Amino acid sequence: MPEEISFPSLQMFGIKTPIIRPGDNIAEIIINSLKKQGLNVQDNDILIIAESPLATAEGRLVRLDDINPGEKAKELAEKYQLDVREMELIVQECDEIFGGVPGAALTITRGTLAPNAGIDASNAPEGYVVLLPENAQESAGRIRREIKKCCKCKIGVIVGDSRTQPLRLGCVGIALGTSGIIPVEDARGTHDLFGKEMTITRKAVADNLVSAAQLLMGEAGESVPAVLVRGSTAQVVDDDIDMPLFSRDECMYYSNIRKA
Repeated sequence: MPEEISFPSLQMFGIKTPIIRPGDNIAEIIINSLKKQGLNVQDNDILIIAESPLATAEGRLVRLDDINPGEKAKELAEKYQLDVREMELIVQECDEIFGGVPGAALTITRGTLAPNAGIDASNAPEGYVVLLPENAQESAGRIRREIKKCCKCKIGVIVGDSRTQPLRLGCVGIALGTSGIIPVEDARGTHDLFGKEMTITRKAVADNLVSAAQLLMGEAGESVPAVLVRGSTAQVVDDDIDMPLFSRDECMYYSNIRKA
């Protein structure tokens, strides 16, 4: 008999939920929605949650009419052609503003590049915006522990967002916080097809999973705020591991932008 060959495979299940509102328990909503879809969480599954509904559940929904802009926000809003109230929130939320184009201020927020400090008016009620989760890493850990306790499974959780990349049209996914997985795998020391040793490569496992999940989540009114991933090669662990980040000087994009 010829030897049976196995091929890598990956399954992804979009989780459709009711509209998430401030104060909701998003872990409970996801578990109930999975049951309605006839899905059970299994060991080594990975749950990817969009940041906007998570932030909404955590009370990060802001009414713009409640914001009183300062002078800095007024100046920057005119420069970047933004709503002055939203600009005030950007100033409050970001670590640094270092450029922009009409409609977007380019910021460093929570240690990563984020247009408008990640603040989003889409999928928010009229006159409101959603800020990023206060601490996506802590949120991922809390949700993982809730689901582990309820479902008796070892899983990973990723809080994801979308970002544009330099000189590329369209959005890809990034992980804002992770729990229960190794978010970046070190491929240094492994060898390629021709035996050459890899000396630089690290695999952005969490970011790549978020990008794949966004094909099911969408960016508009799909009501799919979470995706269950099964069969991933990601290493699932029973621990919280922070997303590793470059320093600003190490990042070839940021460091060269600053020099320019």
